[in-house]
Amino acid sequence: MAEFLPEPRPDEMDLLMVLSALADPHRLRIALALAKAPDAVLPCTAFELPVTKATRTHHFRILREAGVIRQYDHGNGRSNQLRLADLRQRFPGILTTLLAG
Repeated sequence: MAEFLPEPRPDEMDLLMVLSALADPHRLRIALALAKAPDAVLPCTAFELPVTKATRTHHFRILREAGVIRQYDHGNGRSNQLRLADLRQRFPGILTTLLAG
């Protein structure tokens, strides 16, 4: 059974944390890939990042703690989903702006 990892509630999401999380090119690439399939739940291994496993884990943690993604822990792996509805509710227009850029 999948277990959700801790994440901020929408009212706890901070714009500076979200923007800081997305300022890194690897994390932005993850968010953009998830935005292309907003209903998809993708494993961490679905993203080709030229970094070590520990660095990859760090990038996903930063995105989750900022509220950009939701992570599901299932045994020996994790899956990720963009928190599209929460981001749109908390910061209207931010995703449209980021995806257009």
